[in-house]
Amino acid sequence: MTETGAAEVVEETTSEDTAAEHAWKTILFNCDCHTFDQVEEQLIKATRCSLSRARQLSMEVHTKGSAVVYTGPRERCEAVAMVLEQIGLLVKVSR
Repeated sequence: MTETGAAEVVEETTSEDTAAEHAWKTILFNCDCHTFDQVEEQLIKATRCSLSRARQLSMEVHTKGSAVVYTGPRERCEAVAMVLEQIGLLVKVSR
């Protein structure tokens, strides 16, 4: 209660709320039209990951056909997808 007697409403953010907010992912699909170097360079630009991580992701895409390259809020996943699409990479943003 506040000094005026009105009940104070406090909105709490639960871990479920933040988990749902960050439940989006950017998926990169394999294609034979780009070199490993091109894919890795674009992954570094899009996700700000290390060269080592970009190599791991590009190898996973190559061997498995696709990989989740970023998880986070929807807006950031879409931004990552846009950067990857700049060179014609095949991507999808989903939950």
